[in-house]
Formats: sequence, C-alpha cells, structure tokens
Amino acid sequence: MRGLDFSSWQGLLSTLLGLAIITLIGVGIRLLVMQAVQQKREAANRQINERLKTLIAAYKTLGGSFTGDLSVDPSHLRDLRRRAAELAQEQPLTTDEGALILPVPAPGDTGDRARRIRDAVEGALSDVILLGTEDQVRLAARAATDMVEGRPIHTAELVVSLRDFIRQVLDLDTIPASVAIPRQGPARPAGGGGGGGNKGAAKDGERGAAAKGGGGAGGAGGMGAGMGMGAGLGYGAGRGADDDGRG
Repeated sequence: MRGLDFSSWQGLLSTLLGLAIITLIGVGIRLLVMQAVQQKREAANRQINERLKTLIAAYKTLGGSFTGDLSVDPSHLRDLRRRAAELAQEQPLTTDEGALILPVPAPGDTGDRARRIRDAVEGALSDVILLGTEDQVRLAARAATDMVEGRPIHTAELVVSLRDFIRQVLDLDTIPASVAIPRQGPARPAGGGGGGGNKGAAKDGERGAAAKGGGGAGGAGGMGAGMGMGAGLGYGAGRGADDDGRG
C-alpha cells in the first residue's frame, strides 16, 4: 500500500495503470498455463480413446463366440502340407502318371477358416501386447508363445481381463457374480467376399447391357427417323411432278 499514491490525479492514474498492467500480466500467465494444461489433457484423452478403441476391437476378436470350437489352431499352410504328406506316406494316393497327390484343404473349407481365425487372433494379441496392462501383456505373450510352439490356445482368460479393464475405464458397473458368462473364444470370420464380388460383377454386367440396349434403341430411332424423312421427301417430290404434268 505504500506504493499507491492517491494524493494527486497524476499519482492516481499512474497507480491505476500499474495495477492494470500487473493484472493483465497475471491473467495472461494464467491463460497460458490453462491452455498448456488443456492441451496435455486433450492429448491424454486422445491416447486413452485410441487405446480403448484398439482393446475393444481385440476383445471382439478374441471373445466374439460362445459356441463351437473355442480354441485357436496355430497350424499354417506348411503344417497342413506336412501333415498331408505324412498321411500320403501312410496311404499314398497317386495319379496315372505316378505323381503324388497331397490332399491340401481347398479355400473356403474348415482349414482355411481356421487359418483366418488364427491370423485375426495373432493381430489382436499383438495389439494387446502393445497397449494392454501388465496382466494382459503377460497373458497375450503366453498365448503367442504357445502359438509359436504349435500348441492350440484358449483366449477366455485374456478376454475376461480385457472385459474387466474396459468396463472399469468406461466407469461401468461391475458384472455381478450371479451372472454366469460362458467361456468365450475367437470370433468366427464371416463368409468370403467372393459372392459379393460376383454380385457386383453381375450388376456391372446388367448396367452395361442396359447401356448397350439404350444405345441400340437410340440408333434404331435415328434410322427410323431418317427413313421417315426420306420417304416424306420422296412423296413430296412425286406430288410436285404430278402437278406439273397436269398443269
């Protein structure tokens, strides 16, 4: 209070000006601090949202089914070929030329479906190892190790950990112990896209046929118009000649 001077108008104005400058500086520093804190908070929220989105997708992949075979077969195509070769040695099948036939599953059967499930599960395990909690990373690493070593795996324990973590982050109520949730396994992939491609090709073919039909109709209409104009001109010329002869 000793620096405040109210004895004259000049002293009062200088005092008010100094207070205004100090206030503006304080407000500016506060705004800068608040903006920095808000940017950090927004960045943290984006990271949490991306993490949740990835883990929810992994949960749907690892626990999307309740029935059927809930284990993941780690077999690759080379493993199927090796098994087929071993089976062929026990019961050899040859062609007329003596070539050995290896019964490899064709695309679209259970073997191809199992490989697509394995590929999806491998991607989900990779996401969990990257963004999961310590317990989830441990479970995912153990499952990945079992797959590398060629042992079938189950994902139910990891699915439970993911479900509890996601519900906790989203501030949802815990699932009561009285609710009996069956064991969950990897989601079964939908049917192949061959049917969709064939439908698309059929639609394109129908459009092309319609375009060709429209072009043909236009050409026929043009030809008909030309013939009509020619006939009209010929008829008019004949009438003119008759009138001249009569006259």
